[in-house]
Amino acid sequence: MREERVARSYAATLLALAERHEGMAVYGEASSLVANLLDEIPDFRLFLETPRISTAAKKAALERAFSERVPTIFLNFLHVVLDKRRQRLLGAIAREYAVLVDERLGRTHAEVTVARPLGAESLARIEAALGPVLGGEVIAHERVDPGILGGVVVRSGDRVWDGSIRRRLEAMRTTLLHATLPEGPVVDSAGSAP
Repeated sequence: MREERVARSYAATLLALAERHEGMAVYGEASSLVANLLDEIPDFRLFLETPRISTAAKKAALERAFSERVPTIFLNFLHVVLDKRRQRLLGAIAREYAVLVDERLGRTHAEVTVARPLGAESLARIEAALGPVLGGEVIAHERVDPGILGGVVVRSGDRVWDGSIRRRLEAMRTTLLHATLPEGPVVDSAGSAP
């Protein structure tokens, strides 16, 4: 929990820098670039995190790798992260930065589970329909689960809207199991009592 707070604090600083300089999108791309490299290249992560390599050597390597690809101020931010020995938080900082940008722009993310893949047009219609419900721009992330049989399940934060056929069938089954038979004699299909 403490590391999450620290990462969010660094992300807030990065957002403030982005707003004063090249912009949130540019810094978001730079932050994602570094985080993706850390995830995809274990040796890069090991290089940055090992205490055996000096901070100066790490800074020089970052300069060579990123000076043409990211803004100078972002590169300076990476140097500060190294100076403070917080490089293992770079992935978390990138995630927190994305959350802060979404909050600033009034965007909400929603997981949309469907039985079959949707086209871009259908996903855009779902985003448009969710906008008024969630109070702003919605970015839908499609998840395919044939087990829901049909319909759609939407999850945003702690809220879930389950419009799946599977849930409807389960609700119908529960209703039928708990239904009471009417009082009186049983009548056969011909309409007469036994």
